[in-house]
Amino acid sequence: MDILIKKPNEEDKKNAENWPIWEKEISEFPWEYDENETCLVLEGKAIVTAEDGSIVEFGAGDYVEFAKGLKCTWKIIEPIRKHYKFG
Repeated sequence: MDILIKKPNEEDKKNAENWPIWEKEISEFPWEYDENETCLVLEGKAIVTAEDGSIVEFGAGDYVEFAKGLKCTWKIIEPIRKHYKFG
């Protein structure tokens, strides 16, 4: 799968503290990853549907990795706030 969701360990949380923060209101939009992204969701909830039809849901407290090349649609169902890192 092109999306991996896990509960972060203490090292994951510490590393993410210095990453930038992205926020987005309730919305739906297409997205394509031109590089890997790792994020730690601080608030909110989203459903991401990949081009192949697979669906994942994640929210506050989740550590999520998106693979380079992933084409998907984001549906933010609760305003989201996350630390993120590309590469």
